[in-house]
Amino acid sequence: MTRKVADCRKFPSETKCTLTISGEEEEVVKAASEHAVSVHQHADSPELREQIRTMLEDEKVSA
Repeated sequence: MTRKVADCRKFPSETKCTLTISGEEEEVVKAASEHAVSVHQHADSPELREQIRTMLEDEKVSA
């Protein structure tokens, strides 16, 4: 299974967040949504989790 990555550096924010979360897709969506709520003051919702899911990228593995 390909690991997924959510990288806050790719999205402008007032906090200039640099957090990167990687793991299996469901783990990353859960952790990233919790982070979005607690740090970036987003409202927790199914729409937030779906938006996060669409922004995930495959983890690039160095050779």
